[in-house]
Amino acid sequence: MLTSGEIAASAASIIAMQEPGGAIPWTTGEHTDVWNHLESAMALTVADEHAAAERAFAWVLAGQRPDGSWPMKYVAGEVEDASGETNMSAYLAVAVWHHWLVRRDPAFVARCWPTVRRALDWVVSMQLPFGGIAWAQEWADGRPGTVHQDALLAASSSVHQALRAGVSLAELMDEPQPEWELAGGRLRHALREHREQFLDKSTFSMDWYYPVLGGAVRGHEADALLAARWDDFVVPDLGVRCVSTDPWVTGAETCELVLALEALGDRERALALFADVQHLREDDGRYWTGLVFPEGVNWPAEHSTYTAAAVILAADALVDATPGADIMRGRTMVAPFEPIALECGCPSADRLSGGTPRTA
Repeated sequence: MLTSGEIAASAASIIAMQEPGGAIPWTTGEHTDVWNHLESAMALTVADEHAAAERAFAWVLAGQRPDGSWPMKYVAGEVEDASGETNMSAYLAVAVWHHWLVRRDPAFVARCWPTVRRALDWVVSMQLPFGGIAWAQEWADGRPGTVHQDALLAASSSVHQALRAGVSLAELMDEPQPEWELAGGRLRHALREHREQFLDKSTFSMDWYYPVLGGAVRGHEADALLAARWDDFVVPDLGVRCVSTDPWVTGAETCELVLALEALGDRERALALFADVQHLREDDGRYWTGLVFPEGVNWPAEHSTYTAAAVILAADALVDATPGADIMRGRTMVAPFEPIALECGCPSADRLSGGTPRTA
């Protein structure tokens, strides 16, 4: 396990790449998206770097559009892709609930709540007939346009977690949101019973473990789901492949699987995987994004904020260093949604962005 000093060093590596306006890009000079930015803000909260975390949250609150969405991609403070992605917009609810668990600051929750509510209202409006969430909406000339009538399994799984966090925040604010609960029930049913309806991204490890990580699949079903493709994705002593067909393990995917295993109570394998991925760590706390094997080459040639963030969140869960360790277990959230079955005669509706893996 990492020491508190090592956690602090990794948090410092994230802060070193934070832009003056508060945005946290993938790496210096790269683009920023709201999902990965918020993951880094959560890691900074765990590491007691509250000033940097508050700058990150302030950047998100200032950037929401009137419909509740955010642009998909920023570079150096400018919008590069104006499309709105549902998963990215939903994730603020998870980050705010995590902040509440760690800091118990009602004023912060009250400040964020209107933004969370607008975001999840927009996300729920994008639910497809079979229960999945349309992954994105195009923007043109400053206005929302065509909605993509397809859903991504990993992204919808993350939305499922965000809806539970959002309903939990709604209870905290005494502003019930029954439509979010209904949407969550329909989405949970789709994630459990109709995974074939989602776009086929089955070569990506995120599509394998995210139904577990997002809390839609748990218990014996979750154990079976992970066992079914364990050998396709897990490379002994190295970590988790991003894509089953490529000899490339990535730190973020490995630590997310650590979090999924820990949420199931499988700490033995979670600890082993966490130890395996430390080959990506530099002495100063930075993390390489991944490793190409058997060549042993770190690729891409970058240290990424979201990898360091995933490591910090996984470390927190494994030792229960803060109350935020529950964020993937979900025990502090409202009870799991009751699955709601729908008639599913519709057409099929990675990293969590744009239909491609984040780290590709």
